[in-house]
Amino acid sequence: MSDALLKVRDLKVHYPVRTGGVLVGQYAALKAVDGISFDLKAGETLGVVGESGCGKSTLGRAVLQLVPTTSGAVSWLGTDLTHKSKAEIKACRQDLQVVFQDPLASLDPRMTAGDIIAEPLRNYFPSMTAAERKAKVQDMMAKVGLLPAMINRYPHEFSGGQCQRIGIARAMILNPKLVICDEPVSALDVSIRAQVINLLMDLQKTFNLSLIFISHDLAVVRHISHRVMVLYLGKVMELAERSALYDAPLHPYTKALMAAVPIPDPDKERAKARVILSGDPPSPLNPPSGCVFRTRCPKATELCANQTPVLDTAPAGHEVACHHWRG
Repeated sequence: MSDALLKVRDLKVHYPVRTGGVLVGQYAALKAVDGISFDLKAGETLGVVGESGCGKSTLGRAVLQLVPTTSGAVSWLGTDLTHKSKAEIKACRQDLQVVFQDPLASLDPRMTAGDIIAEPLRNYFPSMTAAERKAKVQDMMAKVGLLPAMINRYPHEFSGGQCQRIGIARAMILNPKLVICDEPVSALDVSIRAQVINLLMDLQKTFNLSLIFISHDLAVVRHISHRVMVLYLGKVMELAERSALYDAPLHPYTKALMAAVPIPDPDKERAKARVILSGDPPSPLNPPSGCVFRTRCPKATELCANQTPVLDTAPAGHEVACHHWRG
């Protein structure tokens, strides 16, 4: 993808974890992200899905350089961020923003909504006058569906949905090119979720914004994403266009995830095929040899235990890491 704003290549984030007790001092590598590659272009939304502990949030933080990377490259507009100094990365933060999962916990309770949204302006545009900052903040508040008159209220005076709108306004105030949304609607009521998702889509169209949208909710991901990447134990299982992935998943793990999505029609829900995975995901401290999904995969063979599958180009634009995706 030659017009990609963001290019991630073989990204790994491994954490040393003590395994031998305090006196022994033995460590093992917890492979939170283990060799992920993808591109993202302007105005595109990449959905990232998978079970808890698969590395979704760590991937988002590694792209933003909020956690140290073990190896690999994160290239933003042709520049590898993994070799940048803190000062150089700070200069890039104007284009790279994040919206966190817990709307209230991500806001400083001692600051007003106006101060929270204006904080990036103080950091990057210190010469801006107080009146200019206030006008820009109130304009952004209106864009995200907040009354400008609420500028002097504190986070505890807002609902959960309103707090998330403050977080979105803070992320958008610098007109970034990329926003990583780390499960931004999981803590909200269903009706509020729809409003926040539609708000993000409207902002994307207005500002030609690129999004990495991390979520457990496959229905939400289908609604907002252009492409979807499925993670399992720090690795990419499948990557494809939204309609191709949801209509004809190829990887056994993707099929299991799709089978778990409820269908509003009771007759279709009862008639659909059930895919039940046995056991829990293995520990990232001690992942299985070969394919990390093989211990739960109904198609696993000796080949899966001995050889790690790589992302293979499949029909309809799929990329799938499975030895047996053809049948």
